[in-house]
Amino acid sequence: MATKILISLGVVLVCLATVTAWLSARNEARAETEFPPEGQILDVDGVPVHAVVMGEGPDVVLIHGSSGNTRDMTFALAPILAQNYRVIVFDRPGLGYSGSFNPDGETITEQAEILQHAAAFLGADKPIVAGQSYGGSVSLAWAITRPDNISALVLIAPAAVPWETPLDSFNTIASTSAGNTLALPLITAFTPDWYVSQALDSVFAPQKAPEGYAQHFGPSLTMRRASMHSNAKQRANLLDEITQLQPRYGDISVPTEIVHGTADTTVELDLHSERLVEQIPGAELIELEGVGHMPQVVAADEVAAAIDRAAQRAGLR
Repeated sequence: MATKILISLGVVLVCLATVTAWLSARNEARAETEFPPEGQILDVDGVPVHAVVMGEGPDVVLIHGSSGNTRDMTFALAPILAQNYRVIVFDRPGLGYSGSFNPDGETITEQAEILQHAAAFLGADKPIVAGQSYGGSVSLAWAITRPDNISALVLIAPAAVPWETPLDSFNTIASTSAGNTLALPLITAFTPDWYVSQALDSVFAPQKAPEGYAQHFGPSLTMRRASMHSNAKQRANLLDEITQLQPRYGDISVPTEIVHGTADTTVELDLHSERLVEQIPGAELIELEGVGHMPQVVAADEVAAAIDRAAQRAGLR
């Protein structure tokens, strides 16, 4: 009897694994069909990097945050900037349609290097660099490690100062090989649309995701197994990387603007930007009253104005 139970259980598990793998692959293929690359795929040092280019004028590079892709920036901010700038929006390594190249998770310094090479490939040798949240961390690494290849720095709700809260349970599991093999396929296969919409609104809190944002952004791109695993590994390593980078903030010499919402509970204003502005010479902080973690979407005009100020300070406008 025990043998029959074990055999039956084994059959059920094999069937579940087969169905999960099939549904995961189907959902990923559907996501890529519904939300194809917006721009071109560059070969940068042997790594595919997805870049969207629009507009004419001084170069501005936009770097999205955790779990994001180019579509986060092209929903509102990039079209506004494209009236006066040549805007280059990148997918960070391992996310969107850019390839992963470090099995342990690309560091913010490695990401800054390859995105700077991609920008130079497009003829942007000294762009204004603007990044949101985790993208702000990458932008800080760019300013510190690639100082000859940046003209101004704009940080949008940046993760910039070491924190004490532990990594959340999802990313803790998703960053591991076991989580990648066992947990992520289940999430890709079975997560309902209502939960994704609810999670998206929580990122925008106290605002909600604007009408049409989800249809443009494509949350299902983020739900792909490889994207979740890459994102989680990067998140797992970020605290140590910020801790190592912070002592060098005083070396940043380009004009720096920091934009942060007062209602941001994801990356807190007082812990990060209010302390960061004191560490970068000449940096200026713009606080957006009542705005949460997504100023590049819900306060795109104010973020664009900060980029204008950075451009003026750098003598580009």
